Amino acid sequence: MRLSRRSTVAIGVFVLLAIAVAAGGWYETRKAAPGARAGDSSVVANVTNGADRGPGTLREALFIVAAAEHPAVISIQTKSIALETALPPIVTAHGLKIVATTAGAEIDAKGLQSGAVLDIAGADTSIEGLTIRNCMNAGILLRASQFRLHSSTVDSCDVGVEVAENASDVLLELNHFTNNRVGVRFAASARNTSLVKNEFIANKDAGLWAVRSAPDSGSNALGVRENKFTESSIGMVIGNVSVIAERNELINAREAAIHVVGSGAQVRSNRISGGASMGIVAENAKAAIIDDNEIDGLAAYGIMVRGSSNTLVRNNRVHNCGYGMAFVLGDPQNPTTAVENTVIEPKFNGIDVVGDSPILRRNRVLRPRALALHVEDFQPPGGQKITAKPFLDNNAFGSAADASAVVGQSAPKPSVSKQ
Repeated sequence: MRLSRRSTVAIGVFVLLAIAVAAGGWYETRKAAPGARAGDSSVVANVTNGADRGPGTLREALFIVAAAEHPAVISIQTKSIALETALPPIVTAHGLKIVATTAGAEIDAKGLQSGAVLDIAGADTSIEGLTIRNCMNAGILLRASQFRLHSSTVDSCDVGVEVAENASDVLLELNHFTNNRVGVRFAASARNTSLVKNEFIANKDAGLWAVRSAPDSGSNALGVRENKFTESSIGMVIGNVSVIAERNELINAREAAIHVVGSGAQVRSNRISGGASMGIVAENAKAAIIDDNEIDGLAAYGIMVRGSSNTLVRNNRVHNCGYGMAFVLGDPQNPTTAVENTVIEPKFNGIDVVGDSPILRRNRVLRPRALALHVEDFQPPGGQKITAKPFLDNNAFGSAADASAVVGQSAPKPSVSKQ
């Protein structure tokens, strides 16, 4: 029986509709599947299983994106991931974003006995909104370039982020590093690298640790700015690594807010407040710059420069501390210079000079409860006495005629310039 023209057209339309429906279902299935391409630009792997291994786990997602030929995204959609064994290194060749799409998503590593939680070995990797906690070693080990950590938390780890010497182009921004032994540790300076607006709370040894045994040969300074360090043993330890630390807030450090060792440190425009110990300690420092910092409410010294050379202490404001500034056993051939600093109402001495010969120019000590300037030789047991002889120029703690009134009784009269 011949079909009418109208029937033929109707059947054709029905077949086309059926094909379209089937194709739409196939596309949605592929879109939801881990490893499927989202459009033509990225591979998406969804983490929906919080177990250590199996379908939908973070481990499976890392294997999927490792083989991707396009930029990849890992979407963490489970509340908690419990690790028991080490994850594979992140080695994607085309870039990876790890995003916690579930609020409060975390990796709990208390069952992981060795290795870093996330080992970033591939360039162009970013992590956002993720919490990593309870790791015996590093939360994140970074040994690649172009890494970004944003709005994440690393808590109760040995080291929050461990940055290897070969890393570069790193941005750590708006993160929380809490209750770690060390919050962030750098093995060397790194090109185009910044720590910006992070919060470091109750880290046992230090919030930031940037230390190497020999001076850093690189000219790329780490930028550490607008971070907040609270209740750590030491806020920042900077040793032979080029660091510019500026506009940070450091509160209630137990040992020192900032400890500088060796060369490469510039400490500028920071606010240091409270604590049972000292503010800025420069120890065996070379050509360090301590400039325009405000320091208050410390039990001991606001600024201590010890065994250092060619260090500049300029335009700092120290008020309501136990002591103002101290200069101890420096290099007389390459003296430290302290210029235009202000010390207000120290509980004891304003400036102590012990076995050192710094250049003190245009400094002011206001309302000290003991001595404005105390100068004292250093006599090591069984050794030769080291004479203290600071050079004084236009300071506001006594004129040339009465400078000896503010000098310790055991010390010689300091050199004084009237110029």
